[in-house]
Amino acid sequence: MRKEKSSFDKPLAQNKKARHSYNIEDTVEAGVVLTGTEIKSVRNSRINLKDGFAQIRNGEAWLMNVHISTYDQGNQFNHDPLRNRKLLLHKKQIAQFDEATKNKGVTIVPLKVYIKNGFAKVLIGVAKGKNDYDKRETIKRRDQERQIQRVLKNY
Repeated sequence: MRKEKSSFDKPLAQNKKARHSYNIEDTVEAGVVLTGTEIKSVRNSRINLKDGFAQIRNGEAWLMNVHISTYDQGNQFNHDPLRNRKLLLHKKQIAQFDEATKNKGVTIVPLKVYIKNGFAKVLIGVAKGKNDYDKRETIKRRDQERQIQRVLKNY
């Protein structure tokens, strides 16, 4: 029996800084509205999520500050790299995100971008900011788990 490769196995872009700086409380997969040459750049992994975030405006979800590089073989109809892109979500999901972001210190961040059934999808998460001491505690715990795995590997 052959195992099918999941689209989660190889994301086109990941936001590793988000997991370090925030506690991710909930995640949702959303579609992204892309124009002509944007999808070609996304398929070439020319996307940067590092400073990106999502915002709810007028009952619509928008992906802000995500950089998709211009397509090299594009012409004068190439896209603006930092334009705001609409996220495709259900109304109930948008309402939940809107309610969650009304709390102080809560934001919506993109975590991964991948291709699923030929469409670009982004995994977004409701995130609450960590304090510096929480970040240090996370690093300490990760290092301890790594040491335990090394010791168990030898035995």
